Amino acid sequence: MQEHALDSDVYIRSMATRGHLGGLAVATPQALRAYDAAGFDTVIVETVGVGQSELEVAETADTILVLLAPGMGDGIQAAKAGILEIGDIFVVNKSDREGAQALVRELRTMIALAQRGPQDWKPPIVLTIASEHRGISELLEAIDRFRASQTDTGRAQKRRVARARREVESIALAKLRAEFRLDGETALDDLAEAVSRGELDPYSAADQVVIGR
Repeated sequence: MQEHALDSDVYIRSMATRGHLGGLAVATPQALRAYDAAGFDTVIVETVGVGQSELEVAETADTILVLLAPGMGDGIQAAKAGILEIGDIFVVNKSDREGAQALVRELRTMIALAQRGPQDWKPPIVLTIASEHRGISELLEAIDRFRASQTDTGRAQKRRVARARREVESIALAKLRAEFRLDGETALDDLAEAVSRGELDPYSAADQVVIGR
C-alpha cells in the first residue's frame, strides 16, 4: 500500500476495529457507501485477520478473496474458521516457498468436499508472489470471471439486496437500543428483575417491551 499511497485517484484509510469482533470496523459499511458515492470504481477491504468470529467481510464485499501463505498453518486455520464457506477465490501468496504446493493440495481437497450444485461457482486457487508482482494478472482474471458469473446468474444483485437488508436491520436495531437507553432503561430493568426472580419468563418480558414501544 505504501507504494500506491500517493498515486492519483487512490485513497487509503485505516480504520480501528475498537474491539469489534467481525474483523472489520463497525463503520466500514457506511464508509463503503461514502466511497461509492465519491465515485471510486474499486474498493478493497482488508480484514484484521480471519478467525471463527471474523467473517463479517462476507456480508460486506461483492468478492471475497482469502489470502493464505505456506508454512503458517493456514490450511488448518482455514478449515477451523470456516472460510471455505465464504471464499470466492483463494490466493496462495509467497508461492515460491516450501510448502506452497502442499497448501494448494489441501485447499483443493477441502474445496472438493464442499457441497455445491452444478451451476455453483467453484473457487479457483491462484498462486502469487506479491513482492515480484507475479500472478497478479491471473488473480485479476479470476476476479473478472467470478463477477461475470455472479452477474449472469443474478446472484450479484441478490447478494447486494441481502447486504442492504442486513445493513438496514443493523441500523434499525441500533436505533431501538439507543431509544431503550434513553427512555426505557427503568422499565427494562424492572422486567429484568422480574425475570431474574422467576416471576416472568424472558419471552413474555420481550413481548411487553415490544408492545410498550
